[in-house]
Amino acid sequence: MTMTGPRPEWLTFDCYGTLIQWDEGLLAAVDRILARSGLAIDPHRFIEIYDRHEHRLEQQRPELCFKDVAAKALRLAMAELSLVSGDRDADILTSAIGKMPPFPEVVDSLGRLKAAGFKLAIISNTDDAIIAGNVAQLGGHVDKVVTAQHARAYKPSAEIFRYAWTTLGIEKHQLVHICASPHLDLVAARALGFRAIWIDRGTGRKPLGDYELEAVASRLDQVPQILADAGWM
Repeated sequence: MTMTGPRPEWLTFDCYGTLIQWDEGLLAAVDRILARSGLAIDPHRFIEIYDRHEHRLEQQRPELCFKDVAAKALRLAMAELSLVSGDRDADILTSAIGKMPPFPEVVDSLGRLKAAGFKLAIISNTDDAIIAGNVAQLGGHVDKVVTAQHARAYKPSAEIFRYAWTTLGIEKHQLVHICASPHLDLVAARALGFRAIWIDRGTGRKPLGDYELEAVASRLDQVPQILADAGWM
């Protein structure tokens, strides 16, 4: 697979799962929350239920801020498993998100892409206050962060991407989007026709069968070679 078209001015990124260790951090937070129940509950199963509620809540109107989405999804997931949600559980989860670290190769990879002349932006389904702690760990390489808080829309809605492009002052042919989320970002890429590189980190999440992948990497440090193969580095 080789990327085609004009050299992008901007590289845009999904944050959680692409740059930041979302599944690992979420599992750690859920382990803390579930530990007090004394019940043997598979945390991976819990996260599946949590994700389902989170994605549904993000599509409701009027939209909720992400902190409220996360708290409500947590309560609903716990209720579905017949668990009682404590007063501090939502705080444990939301405070953990902002502390989640980047994958080991991410900071150096972003530095290489920045040095090659690309501008770097994040487009994320979160709030400014939550993502600030994650961005602070990215080595100062990110030029712009666009969140659902300002776009007033969540992926895979076209609204958040169009808001981001307007904010960056670019058209979709001037960017390549780099993401690990097939059910949010790649769904939007298929619908809106923007170029994307999928970071397949082995989570088991797969793109829809009718989506034609342009490029795939298992880690962010493979992206520079993909861009070099396209003649852009």
